[in-house]
Amino acid sequence: MAFYENTIVAKQDLAEKELKSLKEKYNNLINGSSGKVIKIEEWGLLNLANKIKNYKKGFYIHYKFEGVKNTLDKIEKTIKVDSTIIRYLTVKYKKLDTKNEFFKKENTK
Repeated sequence: MAFYENTIVAKQDLAEKELKSLKEKYNNLINGSSGKVIKIEEWGLLNLANKIKNYKKGFYIHYKFEGVKNTLDKIEKTIKVDSTIIRYLTVKYKKLDTKNEFFKKENTK
């Protein structure tokens, strides 16, 4: 099995309930197709560098998982027909960095 990171950019006008169901949908998809989700990071609503389909912002969800080619094929096939997702990126790694969260919100008290 190989390690992957998959970042999904969802539409900015989704409700909290829709975001939660989107997150669970891909979590279940990975776990149900010979994969194992190691970590899910919600980066929140961020500005896009360029407009994508007339959207200036997007909700970012980042998955770190272990899987096989079949897992990757199912994810990409589902993402392509999902109308709530405007962009995605999948990267293969030899080893995952699960300690660092680059978009973690700092508590400044």
